[in-house]
Amino acid sequence: VNRIGDFSPQNMAITVWAFACVGWTQSDLFRLLGSALLGRLGMLNDTEKSQLYVVTVYVQIEWPSLEFPLAAHLQSLRTAYRGSDVRPSLFQREVSTMLERLGW
Repeated sequence: VNRIGDFSPQNMAITVWAFACVGWTQSDLFRLLGSALLGRLGMLNDTEKSQLYVVTVYVQIEWPSLEFPLAAHLQSLRTAYRGSDVRPSLFQREVSTMLERLGW
């Protein structure tokens, strides 16, 4: 954590996404990485932004009252997610549809 500034924006995005995928339960890490990424979103490609969309949704579900820095960019991250070449599984599509119905 002390060397987070040494990470490239791409490595930060991949790291925070990996922690979300394993269900990491310490919100401070997400807040720290989210803050570090704020000024660097323009340096990320759509795949990395798509990963950050998944992270942002995860954080909002796990900690609804947490002020997650990337939440302000949810729409642009969602656009990258929807436009990505990655083909989500049926389960992922169903979860996405349910989240949209819930207003996420």
